[in-house]
Amino acid sequence: MRGATTRKAIIADAHAHSAVDYISSSGPTIELKRAKGRLLPHVESYYLFRWDGEGDLERSERIDLGHIRFLIHGQGEMTFPDGHVESLKPIMVAGPGTAAASYRMQGPVLCFGVVLRAIGWKALIGIPAHKVTDHIIDGEKLFCERAPRLLEQLHEMTELDEMISAIAPQLIMRQEEVKPVPDAHFPFLDAVREWAASEDPTIDALYATIETNSGLGERQVQRLCLEYFGGPPTKLKRKFRAIRAAMQIFQGAPISDVVGPFADQSHMINEVKHFTGHTPTSLRGNSDPTLTLTLQNEGLHFLPEVILEPVDLRAA
Repeated sequence: MRGATTRKAIIADAHAHSAVDYISSSGPTIELKRAKGRLLPHVESYYLFRWDGEGDLERSERIDLGHIRFLIHGQGEMTFPDGHVESLKPIMVAGPGTAAASYRMQGPVLCFGVVLRAIGWKALIGIPAHKVTDHIIDGEKLFCERAPRLLEQLHEMTELDEMISAIAPQLIMRQEEVKPVPDAHFPFLDAVREWAASEDPTIDALYATIETNSGLGERQVQRLCLEYFGGPPTKLKRKFRAIRAAMQIFQGAPISDVVGPFADQSHMINEVKHFTGHTPTSLRGNSDPTLTLTLQNEGLHFLPEVILEPVDLRAA
């Protein structure tokens, strides 16, 4: 909750499969751990969101690339940018967002989540991302007859590590069920990562790099951006630019250092609010543990394409 005291404890090395806890004295807590091993190219991290309160918990949720979530305890609903509302499910896949959404949950709440990379969306979900933006999919269909047993296992667990151990074999099995990522798409994904991590990406630069590296034309790049990221390059540029600005503002950068890639300060404020649900003013000093975790620590973040990091996309 805003106004609560938040403390951070970093366990192990922040750049090597570590865990981070953000603990609010009167609100929810979230623990996050980097993915490793066979699932790393497809899964960015895992998290455990816990709120022991009663009544309603209402928060904004910034845009992201896509999650698999297991609502172990609690119930609630999501309100999407166009105003439509969807109920949360025991197993759900949250598609990529077009703008910030909001959720209302009745506690107590325990939610285990899997944060997907763009390649993971293709390899594990297998549905073109743009067809399910701003929607919740029934995740039980991913695991078919294994879903009830998986939910039973998770209901008996309270720790993030044991939940990861339960879901990892299921995700590996899912990898083998979905059509593999074509080799021709790896240069495209590498190029998007580098482009998104650049200081002021231009669409023409993206097209030129991909054509040089893989021979894909503009229309093919646009189609693949929709399929993997849920939006065209122009939308991705806005999304990545706004999240990078939000991270800088949250970490204390002056507005003058952040406004450069935008038309002016008003444009920057509107874009940050559109994609995060917060103005620059409300970002500073915000104690929402989920927001803190996603915007403060560059070693553990929910949108890996914003900050380039070495990942072998072919390792599977």
